[in-house]
Amino acid sequence: MAKQSQRLSRDVLIDCAMTLADAEGLGAVTIRRLAQENGVTPMAMYWHFNDKEALLDAMAAHLVGAVKLPAATDAPWDAQLRDVLDAIAVALRPHPTVAGMAARQVLIAEAGLELTERVLALLATAGLEPRRAAEVATFLFCSVVALVAGDPGQREVATDEDRESRIRYKTASLAALPPARFPHLIAAAPGLVSCFGQDDFFDLNLDLLVQGVRGIR
Repeated sequence: MAKQSQRLSRDVLIDCAMTLADAEGLGAVTIRRLAQENGVTPMAMYWHFNDKEALLDAMAAHLVGAVKLPAATDAPWDAQLRDVLDAIAVALRPHPTVAGMAARQVLIAEAGLELTERVLALLATAGLEPRRAAEVATFLFCSVVALVAGDPGQREVATDEDRESRIRYKTASLAALPPARFPHLIAAAPGLVSCFGQDDFFDLNLDLLVQGVRGIR
């Protein structure tokens, strides 16, 4: 009985739902499917989740809770903001298919409230009044989510050899374009086909976001 209770703990079920979503997409996550994965009847799920919406909210809260906020320091506001954005990206990158769900709980879950408060405080330090800070904070969070969710490299489940083969094929396809019409595209082809999923690609985009905030102060 103790073993079954452990299997059916809320955290175990959420982890199972996340694994299922990562592998097959959010549409595969249902109360019935989750019950099947755990060898129980769907009714057993209702001890933890009233319905699928409650399950999705729990998954969203799990995503937000995975953000490990860096400790506040005496560093400049923009350096601290950059670290916070990086923490969000690190938490979401393992789950690109469901990263967008984090928005469901960012203003509800305790971890989401703490995250939002930290970002707003940094933006206030930067000189933004509350309404503008709210707009910028929303844009920053949505941008990091979109950056993760829009990364096709994260979705490709393949060996390194398969990935390299895809990159060579895509690069060759771009290189074969008419050079008179697409000279810059051809020159940038190696970067265009391989930047997704790379740490430096995320670093560049997060730097661009922070630079944008500096520009509107």
